[in-house]
Amino acid sequence: MGTVVQLKNRINNSYSELKSSVEDKLVLVEEKIKSRLSSKVNLVDEMTKYHLRTGGKRLRAMLTLGSARLCGYQKGSRDVNLAACVELIHAATLMHDDVIDNSEVRRGKKTLNKIWGNQSSILVGDYLLSRCFEMMVEDGNLEVLKLLSSTSAEISQGEVLQLQHKGEVDMLEETYLKIISAKTASLFAASTKVGSILANKDNKIKDALNFYGKNLGLTFQIADDTLDYNSDLKFFGKELGNDFYEGKVTLPIILLYQKVDANEKYNIKKIFEKKYRNSDELEFILNLIKKKNIISDCYHKAEYFINLASNSLSIFDESKEKDIFKKLTSFSLERNF
Repeated sequence: MGTVVQLKNRINNSYSELKSSVEDKLVLVEEKIKSRLSSKVNLVDEMTKYHLRTGGKRLRAMLTLGSARLCGYQKGSRDVNLAACVELIHAATLMHDDVIDNSEVRRGKKTLNKIWGNQSSILVGDYLLSRCFEMMVEDGNLEVLKLLSSTSAEISQGEVLQLQHKGEVDMLEETYLKIISAKTASLFAASTKVGSILANKDNKIKDALNFYGKNLGLTFQIADDTLDYNSDLKFFGKELGNDFYEGKVTLPIILLYQKVDANEKYNIKKIFEKKYRNSDELEFILNLIKKKNIISDCYHKAEYFINLASNSLSIFDESKEKDIFKKLTSFSLERNF
């Protein structure tokens, strides 16, 4: 439990610093999202307003704003518009995710599909993407349009790949990384790269921020997946065993399956082949994870990617913005396992 609390505190501290540094623009992002989601169709308006009330960390938007500042972008509001864009892409994918996973709760509140049904949730998710693409076209930069369009396509492919391998406890670690690279890390990478495009930086800077975002995203997803088997703390909007009950095979299960004996492999496989899983089965998995020290193994995997992210910042001169981005990565390097 202590390790989880340390991780939670470190992420919260670095997150707070990033949020504080872009607070002035983040307010404008919220206003932009609210105005863009306004609709004359009552149901759409009701659902998008509910979505906005559920909140969110706005981490991807903050990464866009922070990377723009890191690259020296100061004049204009394109950073605000594009930060809103990445948040709309993220929100749309969450709405679609909740339908696919039959989720009932997100961030402690009922999901849109739980209240209004799957059909409305899918269509409103599409509405968010449509609004996002309108904003991208209005921005007028073809490089940004190509980046965010291809990222949206990559996220969708990641979703399909995850669905294709659902319940496969013998999934290759390489396949898992492909899934989270597409589903999560691709939007992190786009969020940070956008800032360098806005500032008209050269390809070395663009590639560095793209690499930073990708590896930061991989780390965050691994941490998220690991915490699902490590604590009952509400963190990243999740509770203990959420992925387990949905039948998602993530890194803790993949590494566990590699370490257990033949009989335990058989039992794990049977559990994940079932349509539904229960609390006793979760307890069985949690005991094995503790016995085999899987949590530590997962965080060591995350540490590799966070080192890559941190090292990619070496191309930048020392600044407040660089220090904040560096701190956002440091939490995984300073933990005791």
